[in-house]
Amino acid sequence: MNRVDLIFATSNPHKAKEVEEILNFPWLNVKTLEQIGFHSEIVEDGNTLEANAKIKSQTIFNSSPENVFGEDTGLEVYALDMKPGVHTARFAGASRDANRNMDKLLHLLSESGDRRARFRTALSLIWDGTHHLFEGIVEGQIAKKKSGSKGFGYDPIFIPDGHDKTFANLSSKIKNEISHRGRAVAQLKEFLHSKAPQ
Repeated sequence: MNRVDLIFATSNPHKAKEVEEILNFPWLNVKTLEQIGFHSEIVEDGNTLEANAKIKSQTIFNSSPENVFGEDTGLEVYALDMKPGVHTARFAGASRDANRNMDKLLHLLSESGDRRARFRTALSLIWDGTHHLFEGIVEGQIAKKKSGSKGFGYDPIFIPDGHDKTFANLSSKIKNEISHRGRAVAQLKEFLHSKAPQ
């Protein structure tokens, strides 16, 4: 069987691992930016998650016209008018420091009775030169303190609906089944089912 390359426009090994666990097609070879030797910074200056996801996939496609997908994920907190949203990774500054981001968010919500939030992922795929867009959402709430050592980003303070533990306390299997990125990638997987080489 001929294997097909699919570039994931990310340098984040945690994200790549999550995606590979979900897709798991024997004919598909998922490659990260590191693996294709792409080390330039992709300027994510879109005003929405969808725009940033498209910037990532289009930038890599322009550099190397292969099948590629990019995603952008935001934490949207209802009491903060759906912020940090598109600025999730840099919420506490350009350093992208996860602990500082979480500390800032916990401080802003310290007096709030509304801790509802959601993670949303927009995924932009370019397959055979054609654009496709997928979305995944998981609703939940912000915990009052950090808990757990699994995952990354805001996982230690996000409790998904239907659970009493943060993402950082859940197994990767459970997280992949219910997470925003898991749901977006599940739609990607459904799309790819029909693309297996004959």
